[in-house]
Amino acid sequence: MNFPYQFFIALRYFRSKKKHSGISINTLISIAGVALGVMTLLTVLSVMSGFHEDLQEKILGVNPHIILLSYGGRVSDHESVMKTINSVDGVTDSSPFIYGQVMLRSGDRAQGVVVRGVDPRIGAVTTNILENVISGSVEDLEADSDVPGIILGRQLLRSLGLFVGDEIDMVSPMGEMGPLGMIPKMKKFRVVGYFEAGMYEYDSNLAFISIKAAQKFFGYGNAITGIEIKTDDVYNAGEVAKRVELQLGPPFYTKDWMQMNRNLFSALKLEKIVMFIILTLIILVASFNIISNLIMIVIEKGREIAIMKAMGATNRSIMSIFMIHGFIIGLTGTVIGVAGGFFLCELLKTYKFINLPADVYYLSYLPVKLSLFDFSVVPLAAIIISFLATIYPSWQAAKTDPVEPLRYE
Repeated sequence: MNFPYQFFIALRYFRSKKKHSGISINTLISIAGVALGVMTLLTVLSVMSGFHEDLQEKILGVNPHIILLSYGGRVSDHESVMKTINSVDGVTDSSPFIYGQVMLRSGDRAQGVVVRGVDPRIGAVTTNILENVISGSVEDLEADSDVPGIILGRQLLRSLGLFVGDEIDMVSPMGEMGPLGMIPKMKKFRVVGYFEAGMYEYDSNLAFISIKAAQKFFGYGNAITGIEIKTDDVYNAGEVAKRVELQLGPPFYTKDWMQMNRNLFSALKLEKIVMFIILTLIILVASFNIISNLIMIVIEKGREIAIMKAMGATNRSIMSIFMIHGFIIGLTGTVIGVAGGFFLCELLKTYKFINLPADVYYLSYLPVKLSLFDFSVVPLAAIIISFLATIYPSWQAAKTDPVEPLRYE
């Protein structure tokens, strides 16, 4: 394959005369600028994607894809409702639950938490939270005893100073009306295990009891708060939720996992877009280095440009030389940046050497997800920006008058 002479001249311009050694240094700076911009942008986007995926996994590990509620506040005859739900296209499983806010008290320590009543026999089909029980057994929730069992989050267990086997008081403000007003309801529970969802908000504010104990404690009788629904595709949960609503009709309504966490995921998406725009400016700054570098080369090579024009080189050929030169700078920087970004992401993914405060960021480490889309779009954008940066100095080189540089030769 025969390459045009412009390509070989462009490569030759990477070697500068000793008295103009600064130009080769500028070339290295231009390459380093593009590489740094690409590497930084890829690393940040991979971390943002990792945050999004990890957060989604943890949320879906605790919460179902869809929940069914009633405008009346309670769902009666839930077994027949579950049969109807399970017949809807896209639904794979369903299970009843009871939701309530209570205060747990142990000695002089107390904390307000969310308690969820579940059926241990079928609760695991809609969420993975019961699979995360580290110590104890889910079956102990239904053990025949005057003191029913409770499973706490690991952080909650620590903050209350409890161990598996200890007893704890559960207090609900919604008690019975007495002569002096509302009397809070209180009952003892035994800690039969603890779980770790990997998300601080759940590990420190969530507890599970059996659905029978929840019905008795909250005075629900045979009713429940709602029904958890699992779908065959988490991203199609909204459509399945509409089908369930259409099948059941009023007074039932549904919420999918994206609706329940819309603000959080919208903020993450917006933050990723903003970070992409901000960090792309690094590549734009590097493109100005390419422009300045090419302008200096044009000044240095003015005599050679004039000679080539005198020998018959066209303006288009001269312009091509410098565009190829600048393009090689951008391409080299992009390749180095992609390799550096991939290497840094693999280090973060493998060794997790950056720790985060879990109570602030929900996660205890920096998650990373390598996306083919990010590793395709970012290098392409860097190459395009670098190529556009070559147009002006190349045009200036093509405008060079061959008479002036050769007048005094």
